[in-house]
Amino acid sequence: MKFATARVEGEEVIGFIQDSQFINLTRASKGDFPKTMNEALQFGDKLIHKVNEILKMDITEATVPLASVKLLAPIPRPAKNIFCVGKNYAAHAIELGSEADIPEAPMFFSKTPTTVIGPHESIPAHEHVTEALDYEGELGVIIGKKGFAIEKEKAFDYVFGYTIINDITARDLQKRHKQFLLGKSLDGSCPMGPYIVHKSALNHPHALKIETKVNGELRQSATTEQLIFDIPELISVLSQGMTLEPGDIIATGTPAGVGMGFTPPKLLKAGDTIEITIEGIGTLINSVNS
Repeated sequence: MKFATARVEGEEVIGFIQDSQFINLTRASKGDFPKTMNEALQFGDKLIHKVNEILKMDITEATVPLASVKLLAPIPRPAKNIFCVGKNYAAHAIELGSEADIPEAPMFFSKTPTTVIGPHESIPAHEHVTEALDYEGELGVIIGKKGFAIEKEKAFDYVFGYTIINDITARDLQKRHKQFLLGKSLDGSCPMGPYIVHKSALNHPHALKIETKVNGELRQSATTEQLIFDIPELISVLSQGMTLEPGDIIATGTPAGVGMGFTPPKLLKAGDTIEITIEGIGTLINSVNS
């Protein structure tokens, strides 16, 4: 199942994607449905049952071609900062340093909610504050169940689904300030989408091909089986002293091939288009705007 947030006839609604059609769940349920994705995710896996009940009804008037709606980020305004993982692919750690930079424990940082934008929305170049904007294609994990001190063996019980994240980074700010938050949290620096794919449709999240192209040039190509710290470990470590809640987002890290990893660096500039494709989810496309 693919879930999306979209703007239809000027209204922000939650939808379900089926055969290139957008089913407006807000309209199909005649108002008996959460108004935002954050609210819907509070149902966890029960949301699937609720949608299946709606699909048994006459949904003709609530169904439109997917191409006719404007997709937004699946969670346009997260309730918390996005949890991000640094250097979670060995080759990426090496391209920005050396083998000594491969972490022995997960490196966590965050991006603020104001970073989130949707598919085909413009990424601000922020030329007044950075000269080193970079891309990072990543698998995003959406939490669907409240949990604390989660055991690795039970971690997938707390996952609702998956999406695509572009962890746009201002490398110069990151270096200057000796920490990640500012360089990772410029407005519009977290493109997300186009959908949330329920975990039942991705049985092997650690075997997904991930590719990033910039202006059609392949820059990143890997599979999620190359993650140093897998999804259960990330969830378990995060939750040992922190409560994870429905709607929380974990960006699992980026493979090798970021702009800063090239000699000379291939950093983003106004007009560049970034396409990130993850097997089983789709393609997230955004361009940099001056």
